[in-house]
Amino acid sequence: MDTDRVRQLFPVAGDHALHGLYLSHDVRAEGERLGRAFVYTNYITSLDGRIAIPRADGKGMMVPTDTANDRDWRLFQELAVQADVIITSGRYLRDYAEGRAQEILRAHDDPRFADLQQWRLARGLSPQPDLAVVSGSLDFPIPEALIQSQRRVTVFTHAAADTAKRAALEAQMGTVIVAGDEDVEGAGLIAGLTALGYRSVYMATGPKVNHILVSSNTLDRLYLTIVPRLLGGNPFSSIVEGALVQPPLSLRLGTLYHDPSALDGLGQLFMSFNR
Repeated sequence: MDTDRVRQLFPVAGDHALHGLYLSHDVRAEGERLGRAFVYTNYITSLDGRIAIPRADGKGMMVPTDTANDRDWRLFQELAVQADVIITSGRYLRDYAEGRAQEILRAHDDPRFADLQQWRLARGLSPQPDLAVVSGSLDFPIPEALIQSQRRVTVFTHAAADTAKRAALEAQMGTVIVAGDEDVEGAGLIAGLTALGYRSVYMATGPKVNHILVSSNTLDRLYLTIVPRLLGGNPFSSIVEGALVQPPLSLRLGTLYHDPSALDGLGQLFMSFNR
C-alpha cells in the first residue's frame, strides 16, 4: 500500500489519502448546521490508555515519544485549521512560556502544513483560529506570539476567581467571561463561545478541561488515535480526569481507519465518536 494511504474499516471499507482525511469530515459545516458551537477534541493514546507520562526532569507531563508521530500530528493540524476558536488552559500557557508545551498556538505555521494555511485563507478565514483560555487561578502569561498576531483571546473563569487578576487580564486582553460559580462549567463555557459567534470549537488541551465538557454533555465529537504499545507507568493520565461522570457520556463510533505505515510499520488506528 502507498504509504500516504490509510484503510477505512467503518462505516464503509475503502482506501483514503492520509493528507486531507480529516479535512473531508468538514467539522465547520456541523456548527453551521446546528446553529451553535460544535465542540470536538482529539487525543493520541497508548493501548493502555495513556496520553502523557512524567517528564524526565519531573516538571509536569508530556506526550510519550513512543506514541507521538508525524502522521497523527498531520491530522491534529487538519482539525485545528478548521476551528473558529481553540480552547486551551492557563496551565498550557504556563508550560508554553517555559518551553515545555507542544505547539498549538500557531497551528499550521510549520512549512510542512503550508497547504493547510492556504486551505484556511482560501475560505476567507483569519490566518489563525482565535483562542479561548480556561483558568480558575488566572495565573498565566499571555505569550508574545498571541499579542503580536492580534488574535481574539477570551478568558473563561469562575465567579470566585481573584478580582485583581481578572481586572488585569481584562485590561490586557479585553474579554474575561465568568462561566460558573466556583469552577468553570462546560455549559457556560460553550454557551459563551456560541454567543460570541463561534461554530467550530476545537478543545486542544488536557484531560481536566475535557472533563468539563464531558460532564456537562457539551462534547460533540471525540477523535482518538490509538498506538498499539503498552507503556505502563505512574501517574496514569487518560483523556478524561476528574470526578466520576454520572450519567456517563455515550458516544457512537463514527469512523474507523487503520494506518499501516505508521511507526515503521507498527501501524495505528484513527477513530472518531459522536455524541
